[in-house]
Amino acid sequence: MVKRAEPYRIKAVEPLHMTTRKERVEEIEAAGYNTFLIRSRMVYIDLLTDSGTNAMSDRQWAALMVGDEAYSGSESFFHFEKAVQDVYGMPYVVPTHQGRGAEHILSQVLIKPGDVIPGNMYFTTTREHQELAGGQFVDIICDAAHDPQDLSPFKGNVDLGKLEQVFKEVGPEHVPYVSIALTVNMAGGQPVSLENLRAVRALCDRYHVRLYMDATRAVENAFFVQEREPGQSDRPIREIFKEQLSYVDGCTMSGKKDNLVNIGGFLATRDPEVFEAARELLVVFEGFPHYGGLAGRDMEAISVGIREMVDDEYIKHRVLQVRGLGERLQAAGVPIVLPVGGHGVFLDARRFLPHLEQEQLPAQALAAALYVQGGVRAMERGVVSSGRDPVTGENHHPKLELVRLTVPRRVYTESHMDVVAESVSELYQHRSEIPGLRFVHEPKRLRFFTARFEPLRPSPVFQA
Repeated sequence: MVKRAEPYRIKAVEPLHMTTRKERVEEIEAAGYNTFLIRSRMVYIDLLTDSGTNAMSDRQWAALMVGDEAYSGSESFFHFEKAVQDVYGMPYVVPTHQGRGAEHILSQVLIKPGDVIPGNMYFTTTREHQELAGGQFVDIICDAAHDPQDLSPFKGNVDLGKLEQVFKEVGPEHVPYVSIALTVNMAGGQPVSLENLRAVRALCDRYHVRLYMDATRAVENAFFVQEREPGQSDRPIREIFKEQLSYVDGCTMSGKKDNLVNIGGFLATRDPEVFEAARELLVVFEGFPHYGGLAGRDMEAISVGIREMVDDEYIKHRVLQVRGLGERLQAAGVPIVLPVGGHGVFLDARRFLPHLEQEQLPAQALAAALYVQGGVRAMERGVVSSGRDPVTGENHHPKLELVRLTVPRRVYTESHMDVVAESVSELYQHRSEIPGLRFVHEPKRLRFFTARFEPLRPSPVFQA
């Protein structure tokens, strides 16, 4: 337990509203059984996402006060640019309001209608931007990623055979870039090995195709490399992290994750032509190149966070806190994705609720029930998140039907993790009472954010 003790002291606290079950039943009904629509003051432990929910350090808060808010030539931009160059090893950077701003710009710069973008499992907003630009996503992740019980250490790895098949079938001229994520969110936060990264780079070079990385949680990936890959255990996280980035032509980044801030992101690249094209679109969609979608104070906070994120003690605690929650749930017999990833524990809703068909939205139902059970807010990552086939209108049916318990960085203590584990374990004892859900409002795009549902039958799970 000492190994997981927090490597920080708490200087400020935020009081939490302790809800009653009656309040939570009323809240989940008002939210249409969508945890995204629950008011935050009605949440006890918020594991909806680790995006923008970080606790900033004293040095980051201090950095906010020296932000240079000049429209052009901001000193804060140059501090930010230097941090990206030093830690990521990328010479060119454009600041965006968050990661999806970078995804949008990269997609608009490189993708033409009819292009194919191979990636190691889709992510919702990434695929959406690629499709809006006229591209088509193709999954090239290894088969182990789709099996929640497979214990392979690097389930985020690209299947090289699948990737080469894409190159041969569509022609490399129709592949603007390969998109590789570290770690792979939708697979349960699974990492990619350095060996696999090198092999993907070599294959891309052979076919003259660019390689871009979603580096949102690449620091967590570096920890897994240090822990699991032969010959890496004695290397510092900072060094492994920089090597990971050395194999790609550029990256998109949501600063709201690894960078330890509440807003911000960037697109970084080694290619001056991509950089110039991206800067032109930055002015249209985000702002002037010296601030993009950010205030000077935000860039100062990110600059500090970039350097803090590669501290070995910090990232060790971050990943082990998540793993500790997974171990508690395993001990209680709760089915989860294994190995436990870096940013959250993923409940296997298929095994948790075997009485529900996928069309009955088991992961969405489980997330809603967990909120009522213990005031713990989680996120569905299954059929609802996958959306519908644009041609047939039928639901996509991913092999993984998951509920993500996402742990914010430097926010919760081990006692909070105990409460989460107890809430999930108690709910598991009454799992047969959890009913399926159906849509009552379904947006056309990224429906999981704002869709509304209702239970298929009355159940004590959703009663006070």
